[in-house]
Order: sequence, then structure tokens, then C-alpha cells
Amino acid sequence: MTHTDTQSDEGGLTAAPGGVGTVTEPVPVPVPADEKPLGTRAPSFVRNSRPLHACWQVGVFIVGLVVVVVGIIMLPLPGPGWLVIFAGMAIWATEFVWAQLVLRWTKRKVTEYAQRALDPRVRRRNIILTTVGLVICGALLAVYLWKYGIVMPWSISE
Repeated sequence: MTHTDTQSDEGGLTAAPGGVGTVTEPVPVPVPADEKPLGTRAPSFVRNSRPLHACWQVGVFIVGLVVVVVGIIMLPLPGPGWLVIFAGMAIWATEFVWAQLVLRWTKRKVTEYAQRALDPRVRRRNIILTTVGLVICGALLAVYLWKYGIVMPWSISE
């Protein structure tokens, strides 16, 4: 087989010039103007040393993991659980592309839902649903007070 621009194997697949084992440059992904490019945010002296960069990544992962676990523990307890979880994701996003993509997706969804919540029709519907819910709760409270008076539920002897 002679070497040309591309090489083809028996399955008809085409390989890049250079054959097996060559490393090609990654294709740059267009980044919107308001978003930072994906990749590490480590200082240049850390990025230039492979062992130091691996230690840096392990350290960032452990710190982010601790923060995320604390946030998960805070979910059922008093405290800003989701805020702490997103802080841990932000720590991971300083080093890991997958965390950067998760945060970008979350930011897009939150912005989208915030815009939808500002839609007058959606706001009107939410106000109507809230009012109906409050009226139902008020009616249930009125029935409870009419039947039992001001008595705590655990003190009712019936």
C-alpha cells in the first residue's frame, strides 16, 4: 500500500495522514464571547510540569469533593446545601472540563427558567396557583379550628 494523503483500511474507513499513533491538534471549539475557554486554570508553572499538574488535579478534586459532600450533607439539614454543591462544582471547574460543561449547562438552564418566570402569562398562572393553594390551606385551617378549636393535633383525644 502506498502512502497518500489518507490511508484506508479494509472497512473503508479513512485515517488521517501519518497513520496510527500520530497525535493531531484538537479542533478548537468556538466559545461565546461571555464564556471562558474550556481547560485548566492552573498557573503556568504547574501546567509545565506533568507530575506537579497531576498533584494539582488530585488536590483540586479532593477539595471540590469535600465541598460537594458537605453540600450534600447540608441538603436535609439547615444550610445552603445547593449553594455549597455548586461552589464545589465551581472548584472542580477550575481544573476539569466536564465540570465546566456542567456549570455552563446549569447557568443556561437557570437563565432560561428565570426568563420564562418573567413571562407575564407564566407569572399570572403562578399567582393564580399560589392564590388557589392559599385558599385551600385557609379552608382546611378553618375546618380544623371549627372542629377542634385551638388545640395542637397531638393533644386531640378523639
